[in-house]
Amino acid sequence: MRSNLVMIRATKLPLLFAGLLFTFPAHAAEAPALFGIPIEFILFGLTLLGVALFHHHTLAVALSGLFTITLYKLLVTGFHAGSGLAGFLGHLQHEWVVLTNLLGLLLGFALLSRHFEESQIPKILPCWLPDDWKGGFMLLVMVFVLSSFLDNIAAALIGGTVAASVFHRRVHIGYLAAIVAASNGGGSGSVVGDTTTTMMWIDGVSPADVFHAYAAAIPALLFFGVFAARQQQAFAPIQKDASAGARVDWARVAIVVWILAAAIGTNVIINTRYAEFSDAFPFLGAAVWVALLLAMPLRKPEWSLMPEAIKGSVFLLSLVLCASMMPVEKLPAASWQTAFGLGFVSAVFDNIPLTALALKQGGYDWGALAYGVGFGGSMIWFGSSAGVALSNLFPEARSVGAWLKSGWHVTVAYIIGFFVMLTVVGWHPHAPHKMTPAIHNEHPVSLNQ
Repeated sequence: MRSNLVMIRATKLPLLFAGLLFTFPAHAAEAPALFGIPIEFILFGLTLLGVALFHHHTLAVALSGLFTITLYKLLVTGFHAGSGLAGFLGHLQHEWVVLTNLLGLLLGFALLSRHFEESQIPKILPCWLPDDWKGGFMLLVMVFVLSSFLDNIAAALIGGTVAASVFHRRVHIGYLAAIVAASNGGGSGSVVGDTTTTMMWIDGVSPADVFHAYAAAIPALLFFGVFAARQQQAFAPIQKDASAGARVDWARVAIVVWILAAAIGTNVIINTRYAEFSDAFPFLGAAVWVALLLAMPLRKPEWSLMPEAIKGSVFLLSLVLCASMMPVEKLPAASWQTAFGLGFVSAVFDNIPLTALALKQGGYDWGALAYGVGFGGSMIWFGSSAGVALSNLFPEARSVGAWLKSGWHVTVAYIIGFFVMLTVVGWHPHAPHKMTPAIHNEHPVSLNQ
């Protein structure tokens, strides 16, 4: 425990916590606060600190924090939907689609990842990857590209599965952080690559206004990718040759493609044609599971993975639900400094409400914001759903101190990438955001709920 405390102090985790608290000042004078900080933020901060310190008991800490915050809201402040039990039920009614979608994706992609692993493709990849550190770097590039059109959870799990194979299941925590960063960075410039960019697209932001996030994400990849690949090569060199007797199971490959196609197709159809129903039912999570079940006659999923996957998923959902109850009513004035700071906040705070608030407020450069809230969550393992999903495959990653110490290059890469983008592209804020008439008429979606 003492060594964890030393690592956390050395890596300045308290600065991230302070950024979380002071980025969102209290706006309701009557709400109980300590030194101007709403009590809910303090309780949430203590929960995150508990997760950081007691990384072998993260589920218990998260559930305890959720219980405490819920009880406080029930007895003292109430919820956006009202006070007391009725307000809590109203809050759950609003959040259940997001939570159920996330649960379906986490559990479904855990099974998808095993299908991919048993397809034997990871075992023959050493024939295609370079034999030195450049092989690890090319794997990160692959994850980055996959995430531009896949969900970042799927891209991270595929990358982690391949890494477990080519590095003989000895994967450095710094390299795990790089896999998460590659998955989040790859999705930051694509409106189908990340939930936050998809939210922008639904609300009327043009895909072209998000694309230049790659002006930051690509330099960031080049920086953390080289350092992480060298870390990994020194820790456990890449397998030089394909495993003896490895033969591709094309049936499992077809299942993986089928599930991903179902997820992508559902996401595109719902968000472009039936967006008014997107908050009525968890279509994305349901599509993944329907595809999984339909593929069972071909190959059965590895159901034994479910207990651990459920534990990891409940942990993430607990933190997401805690974050949804925070009194976040307003962001600071839109500027490049705010967008830059939101990257650090998103390392400990759910980036979906941050994006929703930014869309309501307007005045942001959407590419810069997409990079900030998308890539920023890579700096801590529970800062993004991709990190939590990958930690289900590699439980040793569930240490904030180890993640920050070994994955320092991700934080530095975030800073480098952001300022490269400012230098090359500049800051081009849009007027306070309004949906275009066509989109408003066809898809009357409200993100401010």
